[in-house]
Amino acid sequence: VAYLVVFHILFVLFVWTYWKSVFTLPIQPAKKFHMSYADQERYENEERPEVQRQILAEIARKLPVYTRTGSGGIRFCDRCQLIKPDRCHHCSVCAMCVLKMDHHCPWVNNCIGFSNYKFFLLFLAYSLLYCLYIAATVFKYFIKYWTGELTNGRSKFHILFLLFVAIMFFVSLMFLFGYHCWLVSRNRSTLEAFSAPVFQNGPDKNGFNLGFVKNLQQVFGEEKKLWLLPIASSQGDGHFFPMRALSEARNPLLTNEEQWEEDGIDEEPQGSGEASSLAIERET
Repeated sequence: VAYLVVFHILFVLFVWTYWKSVFTLPIQPAKKFHMSYADQERYENEERPEVQRQILAEIARKLPVYTRTGSGGIRFCDRCQLIKPDRCHHCSVCAMCVLKMDHHCPWVNNCIGFSNYKFFLLFLAYSLLYCLYIAATVFKYFIKYWTGELTNGRSKFHILFLLFVAIMFFVSLMFLFGYHCWLVSRNRSTLEAFSAPVFQNGPDKNGFNLGFVKNLQQVFGEEKKLWLLPIASSQGDGHFFPMRALSEARNPLLTNEEQWEEDGIDEEPQGSGEASSLAIERET
């Protein structure tokens, strides 16, 4: 009876977290990050890259944006026509910008980001425990098969198949879950692990690392009793994230336009239209 109770509890948690990972839609940036129709016309009709850069700086002046592109420009999505919040990326599969995008997961056929990253981690954790529990409970029958105590031919096939599948998924999930645990402990997304976020002082892979406990709280919340339940408890709204050092958190978009001219426009090569147009980098 105890085995069945534990089995059903793990099964319910596995299905619940999987359902939440699949059907929790990724969150797009708020309207204040989107260009107005007038700004779109003004931006698209302007052919000079330096003026386009000034237009973006003017629009983003009051937005809580702290990261830049690799070339030092504003992170702008020309598909969604918006200025990207920190840690936001465009998903080509979902055809939308996703807040704190981690990756697009084929397992759940959904984009993993701020809205469902906690559910995805719990799905991996409970899947891992589920496979481990099945393998552990079937193992004693596997021993009986080898010692000759099990005579039913069909039972032998079922036990071998079940044990093999459980161990195979357990090993795969162990590496995947371990990797995401490491990412959470460093407060990084999968995309940031491969390409460090760029701040005013340059790329910094630890720019959002606040320490182990605070990193956990950003994903799971401050209420520890909710950590293991598939209930939304992540801190913030996905548009702004605390940073490791105040010197890295100084927002270049909140300064005056002269600062942008000193940082970006004056550094652009003269007389190279195509090269200078890359200063406003469209990320995917």
